[in-house]
Amino acid sequence: MHPGPKNLITDVTGVLVGNAQDDTLKSGSTVLTAADPFTASVHVMGGAPGSRETDLLAPDKLVAAVDALVLSGGSAYGLDACSGAMDGLRAAGRGFKVGTATIPLVPGAILFDLLNAGKKDWDENPYRALGRAAFDDASDTFPLGTVGAGTGALTGMMKGGLGSASLVLPDGSTVGALVASNPVGAVTTPGDRHFYAAPFELNGEFGGLGPDPASGLGVSLESRKMKAMSMRENTTIAIVATDATLTKAECQRVAVAAHDGIGRATVPAHLPQDGDLVFALSTDAKPCGDVGLIGHAASLCLARAIARAVFEATPAPGDLLPCWRTLNA
Repeated sequence: MHPGPKNLITDVTGVLVGNAQDDTLKSGSTVLTAADPFTASVHVMGGAPGSRETDLLAPDKLVAAVDALVLSGGSAYGLDACSGAMDGLRAAGRGFKVGTATIPLVPGAILFDLLNAGKKDWDENPYRALGRAAFDDASDTFPLGTVGAGTGALTGMMKGGLGSASLVLPDGSTVGALVASNPVGAVTTPGDRHFYAAPFELNGEFGGLGPDPASGLGVSLESRKMKAMSMRENTTIAIVATDATLTKAECQRVAVAAHDGIGRATVPAHLPQDGDLVFALSTDAKPCGDVGLIGHAASLCLARAIARAVFEATPAPGDLLPCWRTLNA
């Protein structure tokens, strides 16, 4: 297995990603869509999730495919980014047909970034507009770090962000991951230099420093975020995708497996204060694939994407926490 040409989730055939953010707000939204509806499911392992339209992704539910997926900051306010994406899809004539009605189907998930020192005293919820702008921005290339849903993200010790990675499998199909990393836990080992995901790094994609040679990792649970915010409201939200043909039930199994990537890259993970959630989708562009191998590849991509999110984060005025690049300049 090796990374795709862009090392982004958009290496998966048909996938497009758009971002929108407000630097004063210190928040933003990310929309994943495709030219055609796609099969999708979801799995939640955090104790404090925030989501919309996820029940319809269960394998036994009627809807076979959806039109877009949304990741957003803003806590419950950010769920309105799904409405903005729906507006864009409706304008394009996209959606589930029920008689003469057309209903775009847009599940989404949010992270908590309301206490990150951004200006939050809005009169009108800004996330619908951010969702529409992110949908309109959808492309096969996009930046990482302090963008989209990762704009205001904070890990336990430093700024989080938006990350992505991909792998091409031996059968020619592709797997990719997209993540907004905002966990309770740390993404780097004590000392702020080495990434927990380092054993899975490819081609120096997040610095090439290798694993921390120290032992006893995970015992220290220091958190700059806790000191800065006096609370732990967080979440890692992600999407993994493949162009191999999968059923909804198989997508759900891939989502379950992909959570291993969060655990490999973030210590600790899946806590009561995290809302860790993974969507998994198939664009059905290629023949049926090996579900076990796709799930494994998804977990590797997600671990790498989390590290890339933090590695690519950039400083901004008023930040509560430093960036990895600042700490390791």
